[in-house]
Amino acid sequence: MTELRSEWDDVGLASRVWERQTPDGHRVDLRVHVLRGERLVDLTALRDFLGEYHERDPAEWHLNEFPHDDGAGLHDDVQAFWLVEPGVAVSVLTLPEFSESLLPTARSIRADNTDAGQ
Repeated sequence: MTELRSEWDDVGLASRVWERQTPDGHRVDLRVHVLRGERLVDLTALRDFLGEYHERDPAEWHLNEFPHDDGAGLHDDVQAFWLVEPGVAVSVLTLPEFSESLLPTARSIRADNTDAGQ
């Protein structure tokens, strides 16, 4: 596991990355980002930020709702995200071959363990 910190468009990201060695180098299997920023006021603002950050076309980014203990979240096949509270959000990304574990992994993350990189 590797911990990273970055900032993009006034949102701080504290990230944990799980990777494995492959014959060709390394491959990232899972990324968990804790996002902090004033612009993250609701789930719509979080979706808009992540769409810009990941360069997703809003018309082609099909998301479904999922329940999380912190509130409603959104997901596709490889990413799940939700607002912990205004200004704090979590995003979980994985590879398509691990899509079955995406929502169970996301639901296992609780507000009391989202202090990565604080």
